Amino acid sequence: MFGKGAIEGVAGPESANNAATGGAFIPLLTFGIPANVVMALVLGALLIHGIQPGPQLMRQHPQLFWGVVVSMHVGNIMLLVLNLPLIPLWVRILRIPYSLLFPLVLLFCLIGVYSLNNNSVEIIVMVFFGILGYLMKKFEYEAAPLVFALVLCPILENAFRQSLMMSYGDLTVFFTRPISLVFMLTGILLFVLPVFTSVRKKMRARIPPDEQ
Repeated sequence: MFGKGAIEGVAGPESANNAATGGAFIPLLTFGIPANVVMALVLGALLIHGIQPGPQLMRQHPQLFWGVVVSMHVGNIMLLVLNLPLIPLWVRILRIPYSLLFPLVLLFCLIGVYSLNNNSVEIIVMVFFGILGYLMKKFEYEAAPLVFALVLCPILENAFRQSLMMSYGDLTVFFTRPISLVFMLTGILLFVLPVFTSVRKKMRARIPPDEQ
């Protein structure tokens, strides 16, 4: 029945999508590691408010942790209440031409950005990053690494500075400790492997099919 309108084809991916959303909070709240771009943004928001996700989160900020858990239940109930009676409305919205829908979305974004602080400079910032995101999508540059870098680089810099202070400026400390050595080798491998794979594919593409 695949491709013939079977409801299981819709229910399966949607169930997996909802399960992945809740599961992505587990490494974020327990270890402070974002699992995707959305969790990286959540991590950045928590750090802005002075909250460090990790093993001590439940002890230091129990109201935040259990608030997230409760919000998931409340959110699912709200989705159930809103989606069932309003499905015809959402279908009609999808029928609006993109040439009309895009200016409306842009207008609401501009209004939201300006109404936050009544600052026109923030509108310029929003437009700049909107154009940047469009160019990245057009030239097939992934935005996820950029978001991860903006969120995680300050943490990386602080940890790097602390390590150098503890080792009196000796960079070999990252290769003499077992845990740091494993992470360094893993990072180097993850950096070199895609380059090696790309070069290998290009070399194989140059070889005629009858010689492969």
